[in-house]
Amino acid sequence: MNLEELTAVSPIDGRYANKCPELKEVFSEYGLVKRRVLVECTWLEALCDAKEIKECKALSAKERRELRAIASDFSVEDAARVKEIENTTNHDVKAVEYFLKERIKGTSLESRTEFIHFACTSEDINNMSHALMLRDGKAVVRAAMDEMTGKIVSMAKAAAKVPMLAHTHGQPASPTTVGKELAVVSARLKRQAAEIDRLVMPAKMNGAVGNFNAHLAAYPEVDWERLSDKVIRSLGLRQNRLTTQIESHDGIAELFDAMCRWNSVLLDFDRDVWMYVSMGYFKQRTVKGEIGSSTMPHKVNPIDFENSEGNLGLANAVLGFMARKLAISRMQRDLTDSTTLRNMGVGFGYTLIAIRSTQKGLGKLELNEERLAEDLDRNWEVLAEPIQTVMRKVGMDHPYERLKELTRGRRVTAEIMQDFVKALPLPKADKARLLKLTPATYTGLAEKLAKLA
Repeated sequence: MNLEELTAVSPIDGRYANKCPELKEVFSEYGLVKRRVLVECTWLEALCDAKEIKECKALSAKERRELRAIASDFSVEDAARVKEIENTTNHDVKAVEYFLKERIKGTSLESRTEFIHFACTSEDINNMSHALMLRDGKAVVRAAMDEMTGKIVSMAKAAAKVPMLAHTHGQPASPTTVGKELAVVSARLKRQAAEIDRLVMPAKMNGAVGNFNAHLAAYPEVDWERLSDKVIRSLGLRQNRLTTQIESHDGIAELFDAMCRWNSVLLDFDRDVWMYVSMGYFKQRTVKGEIGSSTMPHKVNPIDFENSEGNLGLANAVLGFMARKLAISRMQRDLTDSTTLRNMGVGFGYTLIAIRSTQKGLGKLELNEERLAEDLDRNWEVLAEPIQTVMRKVGMDHPYERLKELTRGRRVTAEIMQDFVKALPLPKADKARLLKLTPATYTGLAEKLAKLA
């Protein structure tokens, strides 16, 4: 049975394949093999450029172009040939080495054949390739993150003035504005995105146990640390000088933890929006042809936010497990990291699906200002806070307790609150200010703060 959307085991390659197509080139087996080829070619080029390594002669301009083209033009068909070789070698990295030797056979590059994979252990190639996959996958996900955060910022600014009853512990609380609450979310997302951006993936190219043993045995006069650093930096990574056979994966764990935090903020937002839809603060635009319930024709369900929440849970489960597991390896190394790392794309895939689900959901929302205003007008008791605060200011006795007696556990009308204020022996300016106050105008600096989004 051929792999198609209907025959895929994972929904990432099946039902949701059209939600994250950019990740196929990055996290597929093809993507891994392609980056292994790039690392091997980059290492060979660096060896050819090292004057002390006379046996690996310098490249002509034409040869350099040909070597780089092997990596840049690497195709799915080329990857299939690597896998065919692997059927014999039963070793995926060695299959790449043999593929490259096969490719340069009969060309002027052939004299460098034995400098392909020179002094390398498999992990030198693999850790660099995984770091490149994460670098490229991060770019895809970060673009989606920024696009969605930008949508929230736009909504925050548009609704900066729209008053809304806040809820703490699920109960009516001091009013805010819709824009301010959205601005809080955008700020949280931006902060976690900056942490993701700060991370440059570490990499190593230092041999079987991290000491350049074989390198120095062949060419003791070469500054191998410097040469390795040059190769690593040329690929947009940073050198980890102290490793065992494996790069420790701490950098990967840091990235995955940072992504989990960003995802958790989005999950929190999904749940809040779901609640606001349930409360009627947001209406959902209907889409022609869509069905909300198979039996209740009236329903328009907030399915995009629910879909996002579920996929974020899956993403964080995978990324969180990998962050915990990858930091642990027996002695110099064991292979538990190898099978685990093959699932990096799963965490990224579910993250990207979730982001795009939330963004789709946001595109259907409309503010229900009538419902917002109605809720504010039904909760005049929230003005107990400013009234008792002014009473404290002027030194009145037991202001908190008096307002508690008036408002706690009961609905209070505008008339009741205003009558209470009128009876207070307050300075004229304070009393006038409190009598003008309504739940809709008691929003503090919310509008100003919303514009910081």
